[in-house]
Amino acid sequence: MSSRHEARLWAVQFLFQRDFNDTAREAALVDFWEERKCRAKLRAFCEELIQGVELNREDIDRRLRKYAEHWSLERMGAVDRNIMRVALFEMLFCPDIPPVVSINEAVDLAKELSGRESGKFVNGILDRARQDVERPSRVATQPKKTK
Repeated sequence: MSSRHEARLWAVQFLFQRDFNDTAREAALVDFWEERKCRAKLRAFCEELIQGVELNREDIDRRLRKYAEHWSLERMGAVDRNIMRVALFEMLFCPDIPPVVSINEAVDLAKELSGRESGKFVNGILDRARQDVERPSRVATQPKKTK
């Protein structure tokens, strides 16, 4: 499993927990990281995804509703919903990650965490979203910022 895949998995797990337990993000992160050990770079990427989804959740959820015709957010499985939130955040706000990478990772996570049918569901919705992303699908438009 790649490091970024693992960070995305953890971000989905954290966001899933937050759907059902809306404690302060910082306190929840302290508890979350007590159970996991990882490199600082991986943790930073995971937290970037978590914070990005939470800060942009209204816009991300509005788009999810638009692309998921005949599906309310509440009707979607919580795991699938959070996988798509992470992928949409990457597609919209992370120009260093090609949109097709975000989609492929999301489909893999959906298959891993939910099942084959979830992978198809996630792929269909994110492919619709990709059509509205105003940058190339297969290349990063900006290099990753180094700290």
